[in-house]
Amino acid sequence: MRKRIVESMDVQRGSGNVYADLGLPDAEKLRIKTGLVIEIRKAMRTLGLTQQAAAKRMGVPQSKVSGMMHGNFTNLSERKLMDCLNRLGYDIEIKVRPAVEPIGHLTLTIA
Repeated sequence: MRKRIVESMDVQRGSGNVYADLGLPDAEKLRIKTGLVIEIRKAMRTLGLTQQAAAKRMGVPQSKVSGMMHGNFTNLSERKLMDCLNRLGYDIEIKVRPAVEPIGHLTLTIA
């Protein structure tokens, strides 16, 4: 019979942005890019597109699509990712309003 040893550990609630929790620079932009890439992956799956077909439709090299599928999208701007979603048949709406705090923030809302 094996005994299980459980050590106590501190657990902290995350901020909702893993990149900020890790102390990475441009954490909000990385969170936005991640959300856009997730939607691109969903769109590809829904449309039944291979990486090559998706690349052609989005106007990017297949290697960039492969990178997106493997979490490497830091070399793509938010604007380029939004353009890719447009080319996959998605509308994107940008809403600007006064911030509650002295410095505003970026938010990605998926409908």
